[in-house]
Amino acid sequence: MAASLYRDTGYSLNHLVEDIKVGRIGLPDIQRPFVWTASKTRDLFDSMYRGYPVGTLMFWETGAEVGTRQIGLVEAQRAPQLLVVDGQQRLTALYSVLSGAEVLTKTFQRRRMQIAFRPQIESFEVADAAILKDPEFIPDITLLWGSSYKSTVRSFLHRLASVREGGLTDQEQDVLEERIDRVRDLRDFRFQVVELGAGANEEQVAEIFVRINSEGVQLNQADFILTLMSVHWEKGRRELEEFSRAAVDPAAPQPSPRNPFINPSADQLLRVGIAVAFRRARLQLVYNLLRGKDLETGLVSEERRNDQFTRLEQANDAVLDLQNWHEFLKCLAAAGFRSRSMITSENAVIFSYALWLIGRLDFGLDLRSLRSVIARWFFMAHTTGRYTSSPESALESDLKRIADIPVHDGAAFVEELDRLTRANFTRDYWEISLPNKLDTSAPRSPALFAYLAALNLLDAEVLFSTVKLRELTDPSVAAPRAMERHHLFPKAHLASLGIRSTTKTNAIANMAFLDWSENARISAAAPSDYWPELSGRLDEARLKRQIKQHALPVGWEQLEYSTFLEKRRQLIARVVQEGFATLWGEGPKPGDVTVEDLIRAGESDTVELKSTARINLHTNQVDPKMEHVIVKTVCGLLNHEGGNLLVGVADDGEVLGIDKDLATLGAKSNTDGFELFLRQLLDSNLSVPTAHVVRVRFEEVRGHSVCRIVVAPSAKPVFAKSGKGAEASEFWVRVGNATKQLHGDDMMTYRRDHWD
Repeated sequence: MAASLYRDTGYSLNHLVEDIKVGRIGLPDIQRPFVWTASKTRDLFDSMYRGYPVGTLMFWETGAEVGTRQIGLVEAQRAPQLLVVDGQQRLTALYSVLSGAEVLTKTFQRRRMQIAFRPQIESFEVADAAILKDPEFIPDITLLWGSSYKSTVRSFLHRLASVREGGLTDQEQDVLEERIDRVRDLRDFRFQVVELGAGANEEQVAEIFVRINSEGVQLNQADFILTLMSVHWEKGRRELEEFSRAAVDPAAPQPSPRNPFINPSADQLLRVGIAVAFRRARLQLVYNLLRGKDLETGLVSEERRNDQFTRLEQANDAVLDLQNWHEFLKCLAAAGFRSRSMITSENAVIFSYALWLIGRLDFGLDLRSLRSVIARWFFMAHTTGRYTSSPESALESDLKRIADIPVHDGAAFVEELDRLTRANFTRDYWEISLPNKLDTSAPRSPALFAYLAALNLLDAEVLFSTVKLRELTDPSVAAPRAMERHHLFPKAHLASLGIRSTTKTNAIANMAFLDWSENARISAAAPSDYWPELSGRLDEARLKRQIKQHALPVGWEQLEYSTFLEKRRQLIARVVQEGFATLWGEGPKPGDVTVEDLIRAGESDTVELKSTARINLHTNQVDPKMEHVIVKTVCGLLNHEGGNLLVGVADDGEVLGIDKDLATLGAKSNTDGFELFLRQLLDSNLSVPTAHVVRVRFEEVRGHSVCRIVVAPSAKPVFAKSGKGAEASEFWVRVGNATKQLHGDDMMTYRRDHWD
């Protein structure tokens, strides 16, 4: 039997606090900074008060290096004998409340956790201005563990009695004092502690930490890798955290990482470094690599571990280089994005940075070329939600696309990214998918911000104004109400027509970017009333330009409302397409994407390849299971971002054609018959009619006929039948390059996040 690396013991809360004060218990930088909210601290005390379990602490019995950070944020008299491996957040919160010490928050500010207690109903609250004045509360329970305990209780009872009619009875005072004593007695609350012996090495400590936190407290793989960095390369982790801190700290010395787009976290920057160093996105695999584990034999080698950390160190130097960082951020501005208010996917920013660095370091691209290709890439990735669902899978796929490109072949790198961009921005995307995405009232829609970015790229003016939109979307503009989206059909006017639904009235297609003064002038007037007056003040050329850029249909002010919305969504999509087209510069403009382009791009969250729609290639017989695969794949694309299903192409890209499927159709063994079969299959097995969201085409590829099923994203959830005669109850979504069925809470969460 292997020797035990730990022992179970217990500590009272008072014991823990005293050991922290004198420095016997210290804290290595092996977890994130203190990130708990005051409400979580309140809940911790409430759980202790009610006798609920609050988790196990883990200490490591080993010598600490000089300068080990103390929870109390003061210098210890001696080096700590125990290091906290797990339980930093709980101990920091407890120490702050019991001792009154300040803590360093995630925004790098010092503050004290002030918790109040209301004895009458035995509840804890975060102290605020109202509670501080409320006689029902002891506003700061820290006083209950100090020398002024008795006077604090007397003062509370006196204040409460003074506002109670008839004061407090002796029995009421006894009950209140008993409850206050219970709070004071929490200093004797006993915590279960796992102490790792001094014989446990750093590798074992890191492994035990990961194993414990993979159950109960759910840390992600980035946390695990940051833990390894703390054990084996503390300097690297500290550099990531200092960069993150400087990005949000206005007092940080210049130059700094501060920018108008994103406040990067340590784990986000770590993901960039890992992508650059290892061409990996799935962090679980990288964790094993950094442990020095041979993925084939399972053996762990210190030499291999050191080699992997050396690679990561080199990548991190590039990631944290301020010149690299700010040159990359220029790509976002070049794509028409002006501030963080336009960013809905931080993953799109972070992963685009990884590709920028790879293009710069490995392919030797100059800054101008990189700015152009990454601007196009970011515009596409952000608009399509490329890194929103299963982001690791999507990035892993993208990294594989460039893995075989010869190093320093910058032209091939650019062509590959542009090919993937074209494969996502197809003609059907502009004509079907994007207009459908615009059919929403969500104020933070990627499609809406793509439109705003396009207007910036086109140097558009605010409607009815000579002011450029890009000037009013500049984050440095002080006046927050200088420009806003205003209803073209005012809500009061729509209400008079019987249209009161917020979803209808606040539809993206009913909103336009207006100067604040003109917004006030329009008020509740009907379009047919205010349009002649305001448009008449513009010269003919400017009016024509603004009508086009603000996507106003011909005679829009006279249109029936639903017709107006439909027409304007189409026109907004055209403006987005036109704005994006400017990012190609003097290079070749993208044409329509062919089936060959999609095959070369491979399977993704928007592309699926299927050898057949009907024939089981193992039995050469018609198989209903094959038909159900088609149904669920289309269902998944409808419920995600839309895309293309290619029938007659194997998973590896081999073109097989649809001849075998056609042969099963008898007298209708042609493409018309095949389309009719597909239409009937989909309409009879999906919960929505597909005529307006699914297009069927046929293309000749490498001597074979391939069926291309173009799917637009659905404006509402779509369900599929599980079999003949069944109700449409299966909910499928596209996840990476696979179609996954969601159930229960997962389905409800997806529906809320995707459509609501």
